[in-house]
Amino acid sequence: MFAVIKTGGKQYRVAADDVIEIDKIAGETGEAIAFGEVLAVGGEETVLGTPTVAGASVKGEVVEQGRKPTVIAFKKRRRKNSRRKRGHRQEFTLVRITAILSDGKEQPKSAKAKVEAKAETKSAADDAGAAKPSGESEPAAAAGAASSSEAEAAAPAEQASKARKPRAESKASGASAESGKNQASEDTSK
Repeated sequence: MFAVIKTGGKQYRVAADDVIEIDKIAGETGEAIAFGEVLAVGGEETVLGTPTVAGASVKGEVVEQGRKPTVIAFKKRRRKNSRRKRGHRQEFTLVRITAILSDGKEQPKSAKAKVEAKAETKSAADDAGAAKPSGESEPAAAAGAASSSEAEAAAPAEQASKARKPRAESKASGASAESGKNQASEDTSK
């Protein structure tokens, strides 16, 4: 079951329990709101509005009122010593959709329930079919997993120790490089 609603000059495709971010609307956190402009309602049968579906509405709950990150509007006119920098933070409302109503009645969630039931039966069949790995016993599989994770943890530590140089060596190599530069400059001056 889904619906297409219009708010803030934009259209959103929503379903029950969806959380959407829309332009700011009035309301406190936890307050119930209703969207009256429903352009389409879909499910077993899709109903398109002309321009809206008569009697349909979508109910929601305000989750949060907030502001998006700052967007900088910087304008510069070259060679004119003219600059302007302005920031803008767009306000938004986070809404959780609670129900989709068509003709004033809540639509049955039978389609959603059928999909969930199929997923549960499929996962139960997969669990029954894959109870034991091919010929391995559970302790052996667990021991193999533990040894591989220990090996993975030890590998980065070895690489890190190889990557570090002792300070004495790095200073010595730096000094020899400088002396080489001095010798090269003396050779070119002769």
